[in-house]
Amino acid sequence: MTQSADISSKRIIGLEPLQWAQWITGSSDIAVQEVVNSEFQWVSRDSDVLIKASSPNHGDFLILNELQLRYKTKMPRRVRAYTGLAEEKFNLPVYPVLINFIKDSDTPIPTRFKSKFMGLVARQDYRVINLWEVDVQLAFQKVSSLIPFAPILKNGDNKETIQQALRVMRADEKLNELETVLGFFATFVLDSAIVQSIMGWDMAILQESPWYRQICKESEEIGEQRGEQRGIISAIELGLDLKFGAQGLELMESISQIPDLEKLKTIRNAIKSAQSLDQLRQLI
Repeated sequence: MTQSADISSKRIIGLEPLQWAQWITGSSDIAVQEVVNSEFQWVSRDSDVLIKASSPNHGDFLILNELQLRYKTKMPRRVRAYTGLAEEKFNLPVYPVLINFIKDSDTPIPTRFKSKFMGLVARQDYRVINLWEVDVQLAFQKVSSLIPFAPILKNGDNKETIQQALRVMRADEKLNELETVLGFFATFVLDSAIVQSIMGWDMAILQESPWYRQICKESEEIGEQRGEQRGIISAIELGLDLKFGAQGLELMESISQIPDLEKLKTIRNAIKSAQSLDQLRQLI
């Protein structure tokens, strides 16, 4: 059975930073010097991954990778802010890239930030890469760091491709610890029971994944913003599906009728340690 691990964006990109840098810039003559510390003392979080690179045409520069599970409307402003901070801290030009994982709508995602105030204009262009538009064969042929994301890549949402990705990962020393990432994204396109049969381990492991925790957090934030309990209920539904599959989802009809927010939080927190559905039924 695979071990749970905190798989960060920095670690995934750091597997093959040269492949990654050449892919997102579209330039084959780029050389990578290092993945640098991207912490900025003026903001509350790190930008996801900052790569120091160079090329014959552009000299030394930085590649700012902002990875988002789902696109948020605040991203153009955030990319603008991080680009400016990176330029100031390292005194190098920055090539910013916004990478989105899950498609939420058909609304076009902007490729620039622009604002105007008192006649002054601020603008920041950046590249946008939507993983659902990237063909899965690119992962197998050129950019191996994308293999854990195979299920959400174009033409990757099928059992055969996910099985192929798992075989490649288990045979690769750098990739074989990233099974939880592959399994997590597989649950977006296949029934959890099928994913469990492919992966060969308890789906409860996915609840240790930072990707799972991020979805739960975002779901709760959406619910809080709307003044509803929908966010926590969505997190419960995801947890039941990942751990117990279709049988777990049978509890949702009863859970969705619970008005007590604290009780819903108790159920959500109990899913991780529950050994059976009977234990959860007692809480309901």
